[in-house]
Amino acid sequence: MSAQCETTARKSSGAEMGFFERYLTAWVFLCILVGIGLGHFFTGTFQAIGALEIARVNLPVAVLVWLMIIPMLLKVDLRALKGVTQHWRGVGVTLFVNWAVKPFSMALLAWLFIGVLFRDWLPPDQIDSYIAGLIILAAAPCTAMVFIWSHLTEGEPHFTLSQVALNDVIMIFAFAPIVGLLLGLSAITVPWETLLLSVLVYIVVPLVIANLWRHWLLNHEHGYLRLQRALKLMHPVSLIALLVTLVLLFGFQGEQIIRQPLIIALLAVPILIQVFFNSGLAYLLNRAVRSPHCVAGPSALIGASNFFELAVATAIALFGFQSGAALATVVGVLIEVPVMLIAVGVVNRSRRWYEARDGVVAHDQCCPTVPNTHSGL
Repeated sequence: MSAQCETTARKSSGAEMGFFERYLTAWVFLCILVGIGLGHFFTGTFQAIGALEIARVNLPVAVLVWLMIIPMLLKVDLRALKGVTQHWRGVGVTLFVNWAVKPFSMALLAWLFIGVLFRDWLPPDQIDSYIAGLIILAAAPCTAMVFIWSHLTEGEPHFTLSQVALNDVIMIFAFAPIVGLLLGLSAITVPWETLLLSVLVYIVVPLVIANLWRHWLLNHEHGYLRLQRALKLMHPVSLIALLVTLVLLFGFQGEQIIRQPLIIALLAVPILIQVFFNSGLAYLLNRAVRSPHCVAGPSALIGASNFFELAVATAIALFGFQSGAALATVVGVLIEVPVMLIAVGVVNRSRRWYEARDGVVAHDQCCPTVPNTHSGL
């Protein structure tokens, strides 16, 4: 990888994995303990927070999700969409896995494990809700963390940026129909008005705000530095919002978890399987179509990870704080980092095998040397 390409990759990924991201699982466990404790001693306060909603959208959660999502979307330049054809094979594979395989495979796994194999160990009245939460979790591909996974696999930065931008646009139109279809197939009542409102509140509005903000920052002298400063300033705000959201969720879910601690482990099983299945499928399909390794790596990881901030917010909007759906989406947060780091390790260790296929471009020829521009974050 050339020095210039390494610089571009770092700028595209934003930064290496920080302390918080690396130990996200530990933070989530801490939030479980804090949330359960607060929920037990301040039950009335949590019930009051849960009642603050309009059209079934909880106002505190909406604010917290905006604080989580907008800084993440600030990294995404929608102008990168013009570069999606540069690595069209990788883009095609990623879109196929993200939108034609992943939600449906998760629905099948959720029905098999939660609805059949694990049914006797789960609360009967929450079975459908758990399945719904897993479906919602898989229906939107990851946005922010993908830049980190791409960086750790020395992924092609322009591919990653353009793919994330494309997925963000597709989510506006595809998220609600896919969720509605799969919930309907699972015989779960779909409140379409709430689902469409969630798309508007948690996808469209944050995406518009982030891109207007980004354009305003870059449309000045030293725009790139202004953007970097804004991201640095908002990063801790985003992390604090995520932690507060998790504390709220576990404050509502605490009693149920204490009664049946096995629930989290059982919900993790279909999530783990779908991550490894979809990442492996994307990786092998990229090799089959001879995408370079620096495209196959981020493609596999985009195909496996989830936009859990959106999933948590949508599950709360559709089913409420105390629902199994909300808990199921949080389990995705719990296992996100360790599982994705395993996938990163597999991608990196298998590079020589991947490039042994005839017609696959060698890694040191994958990333073009390009001048630094303000478009790449």
